[in-house]
Amino acid sequence: MSTKIPLAGVIGSPIGHSKSPDLHGFWLKRYGVKGHYIHLDVAQSDLEEVLRSMPKMGFVGANVTIPHKETVLSIADVVTDRAALIGAANTLIFRPDGKLYADNTDGYGFVENLRSNADWTPTAGPAAVFGAGGAARAVIASLLDVGVTEIRLSNRTRIRADALRAEFGTKISVVEWVQAGSMLEGAMTVVNTTSLGMVGKPEFNVPLEALSPKAVVTDLVYTPLRTAFLENAARNGCQTVDGLGMLLHQAAPGFERWFGVRPEVDEETRQVLLAK
Repeated sequence: MSTKIPLAGVIGSPIGHSKSPDLHGFWLKRYGVKGHYIHLDVAQSDLEEVLRSMPKMGFVGANVTIPHKETVLSIADVVTDRAALIGAANTLIFRPDGKLYADNTDGYGFVENLRSNADWTPTAGPAAVFGAGGAARAVIASLLDVGVTEIRLSNRTRIRADALRAEFGTKISVVEWVQAGSMLEGAMTVVNTTSLGMVGKPEFNVPLEALSPKAVVTDLVYTPLRTAFLENAARNGCQTVDGLGMLLHQAAPGFERWFGVRPEVDEETRQVLLAK
C-alpha cells in the first residue's frame, strides 16, 4: 500500500499574489520531500466545509491569510495560547486524531527575523510600534513575550491603539499620531506595522529626528524591500531589518510540522522569493 503524499497550501481570497507556494515549493525540493503546497482560493462562506474536507484529500495542514485569519479560531478544535492572544491564526495542522489545530507563528517570525539579522537585545530599552492592526497584535504579543518592559504605540486611528492597550495592559502607552515622532526618544526597538511606505500606499512620514543610532529598526513592509523608513533609519546609523525575513521565518514551523523537516532560512531562500 502506497504512502499518501502530504499536501499543504495557503487559504485566502484573493490568494494568487501569495509567495508562500514559491517558498514551500523551494523547501520541498531542497529537502527532497515528496509533497505539494498550493494556492487555495476559498470564500468565507465555504471556509468551514473546506477545512473539514481537506484531511480526507490528503492535506496535513495549511497557512491562512486575509480574510480568514480570525474566522478560523472559531472553527478550530484546538487553539494555541499565542493564537488566542493575537486573535488570529496563520498556521493550521490537521492532526491524526481528526482535530483541527490553529496556531499563530507571525510573532515568532518577527522575533526570529530580528535575532537573525541584527545585534538585537529586546530588554535594552523601550519599543516603539507604529500601527494597531492584526500585525501589530502579533508584534506586541511577541515583544512582551521576549521581555520588552515598555511599548509605545501610535496609530492613525487612536481608538484601535487604545483597544490594544486595554487588552495587553499597562506596559503599553498610547501616543497620538501627530506626536508619534516623540515615541522614538530612547526607543531601542522600532517597528512599522502599517502599510505606509508600501508600493501604492502613502509614504511613512513620521519624523525620525529623535531616533537613537543604537536602535534596531524594522519594517513589516517588504515591497519595496528597502522602504524610505528603513533608508532614513540607516542614514541615522541604526541597524535596519527588512520585512521579508518575517515572512520566511513564520513559515518554518508550519513546514516542519507538515513535512517533518525543519527548513533553514538563509540567503538562498531569500533570493528565491526576491526573484519572483
